[in-house]
Amino acid sequence: MQHTQYRFKFYFNASHAIYLSGEVGQNHPHTWEVILNVMKVTDNFVLFDEIERMCEEFLLQYQDVNINQIQPFTTINPTLENLCTYFKEKLQEMLHEKGWLLLSIELSETPARSYVINVTDEMEARKSYFNNKSEEKMQEIIDRMTTEKMEIMSREKTPSEELSAEQEKEFREIEKKVTKPGRRVWRKLTRKK
Repeated sequence: MQHTQYRFKFYFNASHAIYLSGEVGQNHPHTWEVILNVMKVTDNFVLFDEIERMCEEFLLQYQDVNINQIQPFTTINPTLENLCTYFKEKLQEMLHEKGWLLLSIELSETPARSYVINVTDEMEARKSYFNNKSEEKMQEIIDRMTTEKMEIMSREKTPSEELSAEQEKEFREIEKKVTKPGRRVWRKLTRKK
């Protein structure tokens, strides 16, 4: 299936007052522009009006109001960045339920100033974090299993307590396959004696 990207633009008029150094500033109006870059991830027919209506209904609560009086901005400073982050979270959930993936959101309070959140960058950062954690966990499991196997094999020594050339070769092959460069389970085990 080919994934096709779309861009939706929405507008609403609302005022807000920003808190700076604990003091609330002057309430002032903006014509806000919201741009959503999205991707359809299901095979069903694209119903643009359904997505547009859903987003417009969400943004309608901000039309012609003082944003400082709308939850959660009664307690969160209604900065451009905070508004964009909140909108991203809410719209991302709604789009996901309809089979769409939010790629980025851009919120502008003036034609010359926008705040952009690239959701794919966030996903890559999370993916990288979890991949690193998974690799570390997998290496811990491999190390533990290798150590256990090598300890069992070392107990199977010949009566003279010397490893046969075949066992030593097998240890070194296992070690090469399952340890990261620079880590040597074999040397740790042989030093324990």
